[in-house]
This record gives sequence, C-alpha cells and structure tokens, in this order.
Amino acid sequence: MERKKNILCIVAHPDDEALGPGGTLIKHTEQGDIVNILILSEGEDSKSKANNKNLNRKKNAKEWSLINNCKLIKLLNFPDQRLDSIPQLDIVKEIEIVVEQIKPDIVYTHYPGDLNLDHQIVSQSTLTAIRPISHHKINPEIRAFETPSSSDQVPMLGKYIFSPNFYVCITKQWKKKVKGLQVYRSEIKEKPHARSIEAIEALSIKRGAESGLEKAEAFIVLRKTWS
Repeated sequence: MERKKNILCIVAHPDDEALGPGGTLIKHTEQGDIVNILILSEGEDSKSKANNKNLNRKKNAKEWSLINNCKLIKLLNFPDQRLDSIPQLDIVKEIEIVVEQIKPDIVYTHYPGDLNLDHQIVSQSTLTAIRPISHHKINPEIRAFETPSSSDQVPMLGKYIFSPNFYVCITKQWKKKVKGLQVYRSEIKEKPHARSIEAIEALSIKRGAESGLEKAEAFIVLRKTWS
C-alpha cells in the first residue's frame, strides 16, 4: 500500500489556495493525504476603500480548510502587496519553520512568473527555504500552480507564459472546488473576469483538453528527485 503523503501548500493570500490548486488539494485529502496550508498575508491591507475589504477573509480561510479536510497551519500577518518591504530572510525563516514541522513530500506554491509581486516573492522564498543545500535536508517535490487573474495577466511572451508539464484530473472534484470558492464569494467576480466561476471552469476545461481529461488543474514541476 502506498504511503500517505504530507502536502504543504504555501500561498501569499487567503483564496489563492482555492483559486489555484483547490481541486488538487481536495483530491489529495480524498486519497488520505494530509494537506497543510501556510498563508503569508491576510490579503486585505492594500484595498484603499473600506467597502471593498473583506473583514472575514481570515475566517474564510479557516472555513475553506475545514470543509475540505485541510489543516490551516499558519496565517501570518505580513503586509498585503508589500512583501517586497520585508527582508526576504524573514519570510524564508517562517517557511522553514513550517517545512521542518511538516516534512512535506510535495509542496505547492505560486508560479514564479505571476504578475502579482507577492506571488513572485512567496515562490522565490519557498524555493530558497527548501533549496537542496538547506540545513534541514528536507527535499520535497515542488509544484508551481497558476492563479486566475495573476498568471494569466502577463504579456503573452515566452518568459512570462505559464507552461505546464503536469496535469491533475479534477473532474470528480469540480463541484467541491466550486463549493470552496463560494466561501470566498467576495473575491469571485462576474464574467468575463478571470476570477468568475465561468472563467475558472473554462480554464479547467482548457487544461483538461491539453491533457486528454475532462477538467484539470495544471502545474509546473520545479523540482523532483528520485533517491
């Protein structure tokens, strides 16, 4: 029998885990894997208008994890859209603490080429925290995911384009993914916005068509070893 895996999803803001790899995280829990989530920022500080702020976003993150049988390990208070104002070492150390605690087999994090600077910094900090020569010697597989309204807003040029090499079928998990997205209903927009349910479904169908599946989430495997 295959050993159940420890999964760690490292994201910048609440809702990134639901928008990006949500279906895949649900699939992991359905297979008995332990899914842990680390969120670096509450994600509301940068909104200038009070009526645009979701004061329940931290609560939403806890609810999403609960209904999908995941563990919200930490939700840190780094400043939203200002992670570049924090010494990267501080972010790396926080990630290292969780990595040493969880000892993950697989880590999911943002695509390094996302338009959102917080996403870029979280991705880079994650890669630094679990670099092959790290002191903790924990060497998980690393998978980068795409985030609607961030990965898709870059110029359609080679170095920016999200080019997946790993696909996960989420046909059976799609309804649960949508249910989870409704937890973050204030972040979901009307079509044709990239964060509309219709656009997110269209992306899952597109990724499915690329891989011979009905619906899929796509990833870039940034590192994988066989020892």
